[in-house]
Amino acid sequence: MRIALIAMSGVRAHNQELLEVGLTLPGFVERSKVIASLPSLSLLTIAGLTPQDVEVTYHEIADIDVVGELPQCDLAAVSTFTAQAKEAYKLAARYRALGVPTVIGGLHANAVPDDCARHFDAVVTGEGELTWRRLVADFRSGQMARVYSPNGRTFDLADAPMPRFDLLDVQRYNRITLQTQRGCPWRCDFCAASIRIAPKYKVKPVAKVIAEIREIKRIWRKPFIEFADDNSFVNKAHSKELMHALIPERIRWFTESDIAVADDDELLTLMRQAGCAQILVGLESPNAAALDRVEQQKNFKRDRLEHYKEAIARIQSHGISVNGCFVLGLDGDTTAIFDDVFRFVEESGLTEVQITVMTAFPGTPLYARLRGEGRLIEPEAWEKCTLFDVNLTPKQMSVTELEAGLVDLAKRLYTEERKKARAAAFREQHRRYLGSRTSGRAA
Repeated sequence: MRIALIAMSGVRAHNQELLEVGLTLPGFVERSKVIASLPSLSLLTIAGLTPQDVEVTYHEIADIDVVGELPQCDLAAVSTFTAQAKEAYKLAARYRALGVPTVIGGLHANAVPDDCARHFDAVVTGEGELTWRRLVADFRSGQMARVYSPNGRTFDLADAPMPRFDLLDVQRYNRITLQTQRGCPWRCDFCAASIRIAPKYKVKPVAKVIAEIREIKRIWRKPFIEFADDNSFVNKAHSKELMHALIPERIRWFTESDIAVADDDELLTLMRQAGCAQILVGLESPNAAALDRVEQQKNFKRDRLEHYKEAIARIQSHGISVNGCFVLGLDGDTTAIFDDVFRFVEESGLTEVQITVMTAFPGTPLYARLRGEGRLIEPEAWEKCTLFDVNLTPKQMSVTELEAGLVDLAKRLYTEERKKARAAAFREQHRRYLGSRTSGRAA
């Protein structure tokens, strides 16, 4: 029995102006290239749960329209971002025409299972670890169900299998992912991360994380690792235990965090010692009106706004660069937001910056709200869920103004001059910090 695990990759914008102008800009595409080059951790994880007598192969498809012969298998298991969902549907149609059953799981399948069920023989919702073994057993017996759901159960990361990193071609990737925790307490209404699959925040035992790192190091001599967490460092005790365990592993890594990581100097020091090169922080906006009620449960980001610049300086002084992520077109934004973001980046000393447009992903509270308000331009245009294409009508500007503002801001932020200036400022900031610590010890 052969199972082909297939990840749809290659995020690309559909806005013609972005294709002709914006996407040629350095920085504007760097993060999307990184995402596209990351292997699917979810597929590697379920591979680790697959019985050993089943042959498993891992594949990636960037453009279904140029794929010739499909990977041979008895069952095709597909994972996709929403932006590639329609290409995944085409892939499923080709397999089904050959008589090969298909199954889909992941964020998109969890968000719109009924839509996926029209194209796939089976749909996995929730955390796949809870149902994958049953699905494989059912398939073997010829009784695969249409939907596999955890039915309210949640997965304990203490039971997490070792992902099958050995299935990867090491030459294809510039970084490898693993997960140290799952979920996020802030529940932003536009967020389509794993909180839509696993709503409760939980951590993976440190020993398991280290075991995964050592397995990666067995295959890659000097790996760069990305922690595929929604919000690392929420649990400070777990974070510090993990940092202490990472120090002797001598790796470099990247992760995502909220701005509160800046509050703990001990943690920042440990992160630097443990090899943290950069963190991506969802700042979202420099304006309080835009941040108001972005989270469903609290107003964490709005309440922290006046301390954003101080927090960025504190993190970067430890030699950890901050990639600040902004969402343009939030309901509180006017056309002034583009100048506001540029000014904030210049004044804050951010090393790197990522700009996106507010995107209504299926399954999010934002999608439900905007659909009710009649503000979704094409409710099922999944291909527009790229973070660079506008799929909704902004509240205080036109679609054209949002698109034009995005491109203009990118042109200003990503010049070689501005990028070099930000990098030089980061190095100087860290140098001053090291100098102050040295002089303090001498005193």
